[in-house]
Parts: sequence; C-alpha cells; structure tokens
Amino acid sequence: MFGRNRKLKREFDNRLLNLLVGCKEEWEKAKEIEKYVNDYDQEVMIQRKIAESKYFHLFKEAKERQLRVKL
Repeated sequence: MFGRNRKLKREFDNRLLNLLVGCKEEWEKAKEIEKYVNDYDQEVMIQRKIAESKYFHLFKEAKERQLRVKL
C-alpha cells in the first residue's frame, strides 16, 4: 500500500516539474515579446503577468514539496 502512494507522489511530482519548466519557458517567451513591442500593449503585458503568476504558483508548490529542478 505504501509503495502505491510513493508511486503516485513521484508521478505527480514529475508532472509538476514538467509544468514548471513549461511555464518558465512560456514566461521567458512573453518577456521577450514584451521587450520587442514598440508601445506598451496591454494584452502583451497581461500575457506576461499571467505567465509569471503561473510560474511562481507552481514554483511555490514545488518548494513546498521540496522538489529540485534538474536543468
């Protein structure tokens, strides 16, 4: 029974790490797009803030689970 719980935890930890890496890439892309936009387009700024919020939310969850990202 305890092995099943460890397997589920490992599976969800891997999913969380994959989401974290994906959100970081999305956030970095949004920052680059914002940098190259001539005027301050609200949609671009909103997309960046959403991506940043997602990343930091997942980062907080990973920190609570004491996960390490191997890049």
